[in-house]
Amino acid sequence: MKLAQRLQSLMLGVSLLAAGMPSWAVVDSPGGPAVREMTFQPPVTRIAEEIYSLHNLMLIICLVIFVAVFGVMFYSIIKHRRSVGHRPATFHESTAVEIAWTVVPFLIVIGMALPATKTVVAMKDTSNADLTIKVTGMQWKWGYDYLKGEGEGISFLSALSTPREQVVDPTKVKNDNYLIEVDNPVVVPVNKKVRLVLTANDVIHAWMIPAFGVKQDAIPGFVRDTWFRAEKIGVYRGQCAELCGKEHAFMPIVVNVLSDEDYKKWVDGKKKEMAAKADDPNKTWTVAELKERGEKVYAANCVACHQPNGKGVPGSFPALDGSAVVNGPKAVQIDRVMNGKGAMPPWKGVLSDTDIAAVVTFTRNNWSNKAQENIVQPAEVLAARK
Repeated sequence: MKLAQRLQSLMLGVSLLAAGMPSWAVVDSPGGPAVREMTFQPPVTRIAEEIYSLHNLMLIICLVIFVAVFGVMFYSIIKHRRSVGHRPATFHESTAVEIAWTVVPFLIVIGMALPATKTVVAMKDTSNADLTIKVTGMQWKWGYDYLKGEGEGISFLSALSTPREQVVDPTKVKNDNYLIEVDNPVVVPVNKKVRLVLTANDVIHAWMIPAFGVKQDAIPGFVRDTWFRAEKIGVYRGQCAELCGKEHAFMPIVVNVLSDEDYKKWVDGKKKEMAAKADDPNKTWTVAELKERGEKVYAANCVACHQPNGKGVPGSFPALDGSAVVNGPKAVQIDRVMNGKGAMPPWKGVLSDTDIAAVVTFTRNNWSNKAQENIVQPAEVLAARK
């Protein structure tokens, strides 16, 4: 069945091209991958430059060894072949040769290890950071909390912003940054040391920006850290580099490096935005208001696992349509959303009281669900936190 669907999709694409339908060309993505790129992305941090230099050095050493070893081997085969009268040597061993092929490789390895160790040690030195950001990986988005430095207190989620129809419909024209664009990029100042403290709330993820020379696993229950100092203003792109589930390909990372002045403006604007969005947990909402807001929260955070129609993914994620939890006591569903269970991550540290109340109310009143306790107020979620 799947093969037939793929063939049908391929035939559709061919027919559209034959009919002269417009096609989209793949272009370079500034700060991200480039067309026909043969080597690393242009480095914008000192560590990335050192990694690039080490890569080239190791390739040169390997090439020299390859040419030397195979050159001697083929010379010996051709020059000392039986057809020109040579006979096999009768010696059994040579102490000098034994010493040489032990000492020479050892010296080569030491020569390669010294500069590599220096760079690895520098990669692990996260001290004296100007800015500290907590990065939380989750299926399938990133959470960012600015813990220290200018911007302290800022918190947001960052998810794929490529429209879903571009992903599922091969006839749709794709964006130039298709699958490597987000709704909320990380913003940092140029020439400042940024420390990242990484963890995850479900499975192992990995935060990677090739232009920074940064790749660090985010592991549930553990805290890892890394750092970077971007030396050039611009937008830089990466992706989750650990196979984290069925939406792994849709978990990009975007970092926007700004000047000090522009970064201060962003911090001020972001804090005002957060203050404007802050809700009074004691406000009483109507069902219609909560459903409207809950639909947006569901689309942004839940739809990847539970599907727009609430049917879930059989064998992986349960259906919410007709769910005993959704149609049962609301306290049970509030606890499930806040604290998670199994593949369900905890959302209490990500969503506000109002957002949790809204999405719970939305699911209890949507599809075929008709829960008796059909409305949850933010005050009930606040009480459940205590």
